[in-house]
Amino acid sequence: MTKKSWNLRGFLASLLLAPGMFLATPAFAQSEGESLSYGELLEKIRNEKVTQMELDPSRQVAQVQLEGNPDRTYEVQLFEQNPELMEAIRAHELQVNVNPSPNRDMTVAILSRLLLVVLLVGGLILIVRRSTQAGNQAFSFGKSRAKFHMEAKTGVSFEDVAGIEEAKAELQEVVTFLKQPERFTAVGAKIPKGVLLVGAPGTGKTLLAKAIAGEANVPFFSISGSEFVEMFVGVGASRVRDLFKKAKENSPCLVFVDEIDAVGRQRGAGIGGGNDEREQTLNQLLTEMDGFEPNAGVIVIAATNRPDVLDMALLRPGRFDRQIGVDLPTYKGRLGILQVHARNKKLAPEVSLETIARRTPGFSGADLANLMNEAAILGARRRKDAITMAEIEDAIDRIIVGLSGAPLLDSKKKRIIAYHEVGHALLMTLLENADPLNKVTIIPRSGGVGGFSQPLLNEEMVDSGLYTRAWLMDRITITLGGRAAEQVVFGDAEITNGAGNDLRVVSQVARAMITRYGMSDLGLASLESDDNQVFLGRDLVSRSEYSQKISKRIDNRVRSIAVTCYEKACRILRENRSLMDCLVDILVEVETMSGDEFRRIVSEYTKLPERQKVNSSS
Repeated sequence: MTKKSWNLRGFLASLLLAPGMFLATPAFAQSEGESLSYGELLEKIRNEKVTQMELDPSRQVAQVQLEGNPDRTYEVQLFEQNPELMEAIRAHELQVNVNPSPNRDMTVAILSRLLLVVLLVGGLILIVRRSTQAGNQAFSFGKSRAKFHMEAKTGVSFEDVAGIEEAKAELQEVVTFLKQPERFTAVGAKIPKGVLLVGAPGTGKTLLAKAIAGEANVPFFSISGSEFVEMFVGVGASRVRDLFKKAKENSPCLVFVDEIDAVGRQRGAGIGGGNDEREQTLNQLLTEMDGFEPNAGVIVIAATNRPDVLDMALLRPGRFDRQIGVDLPTYKGRLGILQVHARNKKLAPEVSLETIARRTPGFSGADLANLMNEAAILGARRRKDAITMAEIEDAIDRIIVGLSGAPLLDSKKKRIIAYHEVGHALLMTLLENADPLNKVTIIPRSGGVGGFSQPLLNEEMVDSGLYTRAWLMDRITITLGGRAAEQVVFGDAEITNGAGNDLRVVSQVARAMITRYGMSDLGLASLESDDNQVFLGRDLVSRSEYSQKISKRIDNRVRSIAVTCYEKACRILRENRSLMDCLVDILVEVETMSGDEFRRIVSEYTKLPERQKVNSSS
């Protein structure tokens, strides 16, 4: 045997004797050859029956060919240490070939380590990237958050705005300023720098801003006042600077600030003291609107329902040149709003928008939109093909009074409520200066309302806000009618607490007549005001504008008005006791009566005033 063969045998012996040098495969791995036991292999070697032998140390397997059968290969499973085999191979000088197969376990181990390294590197990259983004956010913390539209497509135009024609005309002029400035500059007019929309909630201030954005083909920035203020001092001022910088770069343009009272409140007074962040933001806003540097081509439109809390420096001409009041709609305005919201509603032929408009004085645009939506929901719930007046009436009652509940059983409680509501309704019908009755019902409502008597408000009086002393006195009398009916029918011992809210209203109206309207013998003086909000820069202690002697006289006058009206209500109800009993019997049975039906029954017992006859016949 050659030296090379002995070196091979030595290498083979070292591989077989060194445990753990290679990762072994499972001990019972199978191959394509026939199996042969370890002992049979040793016996074949000693008998010199083995012609060729090949070892696979990674799998610990030997491939053997025997004498006389060269086409067959036998597979023998080896052990980790095989001294008998090595001794037999040396003794018989058997030539052995070593052919290790690829170690898959080693490959898997290497790949798993590489995957771990990749995951670690990827995690580090992700952490670095996030820290970089956080750094960028820190640098952009003072950037404006205003939404920018090169051409704001809000889907709202002036055709969709109804009921506030005066405000719409003013804002249409602003749009014309932007589209055709030469018409105004030719006669020396200057474009206004700011327009402040003032009005109660739901009157359409934000809707007007959307209409301006839809009409004006200029860049449009929109932001809320609360988005300027942060907990860090100086951030709001930085956002104001950035907003006006972008606006100047895109001038002429519009900037709409909704709820500007969040940032424009009065500075440095009141129980809460000053707020450095908000005050710095307001100071920067004042400077940007009308400061040392020109601000040409940028029109600021702001909206608020709290003009009384705004800083005076913000309201002066040069900053907000125009203050447009967006008031509650009149009858014509309500009709226009209803026509807008009825476009996508399927109404029954008998539905009259004119009647609905007359039934809803004091409703804002948002209230009317909600009214039509509630009526549509009720119609769908009742499986109707179109909205009828029944759904409209129920929607109005739901908005004003609340959701209707289950009717009461025929009991003493039901009759007490019926007498209470008939007391209101009867005085509403008989008194000369009262608003006519629209409906009376004893069906309970949410919020603990057992029933209600609903007047048909005088549209002209509500729209103008002018109320006569006679109307106020009759209102107090009507408000006390429920309590008076309980006392006339059931006596003092059976009076209920159902008039609690009525007494509160009586006190408010009577005190306003004396202290604010000058409708008493105390003289023509306004003795009280509503200007007492200490958190808005007002005094902490409310200063009395009259002496204790005057205060006692005011209390006596309030009590005198209430007693006089209550005695009047009791007297009228006693005189019409049989009529009241008849009305209660009918109301207990039908539970709801319209104003026309109520007046028809009353007309059989007494003569109605001329004005009430006209309303009843119409």
